[in-house]
Amino acid sequence: MSHITTSDGVRLHVEEAGSGIPVIFVHEFGGDHRSWEPQMRFFARRYRCITFGARGYPPSDVPPDIASYSQARAARDIADVLGGLDIEKAHVVGLSMGGFAALHFGLDFAERALSVVAAGTGYGAEIEHEAYFRDVSETVARSFLEQGSEAFSHTYAEGASRVQFQNKDPRGWAEFQRHLGEHSAEGAANTMRGVQVQRPSLYALEERFRAMNVPTLVISGDEDDHCLQPGIFLKRTIPACGLMVVPKTGHTLNLEEPALFNAALAEFFAMVEAGAWKPRDPRANPAQIMRTR
Repeated sequence: MSHITTSDGVRLHVEEAGSGIPVIFVHEFGGDHRSWEPQMRFFARRYRCITFGARGYPPSDVPPDIASYSQARAARDIADVLGGLDIEKAHVVGLSMGGFAALHFGLDFAERALSVVAAGTGYGAEIEHEAYFRDVSETVARSFLEQGSEAFSHTYAEGASRVQFQNKDPRGWAEFQRHLGEHSAEGAANTMRGVQVQRPSLYALEERFRAMNVPTLVISGDEDDHCLQPGIFLKRTIPACGLMVVPKTGHTLNLEEPALFNAALAEFFAMVEAGAWKPRDPRANPAQIMRTR
């Protein structure tokens, strides 16, 4: 365990395991550095694995100023953690909020990304639901502050795309809910207001995604409804992007289906490292149904 100080002076809690090619795991809003334990244990057998607590998530610092939180800052925090560990390049794996950060890292620091995995990524990206997402995000931020993390965690953890995890693995879900209840209410509110509410829609970044040459894997649960269409958009937009949809699965993919998730990442990493994860063959024209000549 260690701390890395970011370029704007925030201390982030960092944990490492294993050796080899680096992989950095970036957690979701409802999780923290502990959320990647099934991946840290599995991939540390042959990779140098790093996980860290985002700003606002103790034992990382909790800056009191909302201006310290943003989507761009979240991507730079990944770069600062890698820099603090003297790592030039890494596979970058993110879930939900962490998936957005991983994608922005691929846009802003492409030369430092061996690959990008964006799992459960898309909340707030759909234009038709943009206003609703911002309103409900503000309600969530206020609820953390008014009720406290432990009380509100029981409500938040039973969201429409989290009950799948609860039904499959009650013990694992209970641990997720307990960890959520230990979060800083101030940090959660600041993160929601500074990052989630203000981040740009993925669709607004289409031109940049089309120019992003980082090997990318997008993974969505088929019952994580607000990530499905954004996932298809990313598949159609990023040149070297694959899309995996996991059946009967919600938002917390890496914990809900750890074996499937780990197997998918292992295959993806291997293909990237072999130079075999390439941009889509131009002959695979999505406008064509059948070839006639």
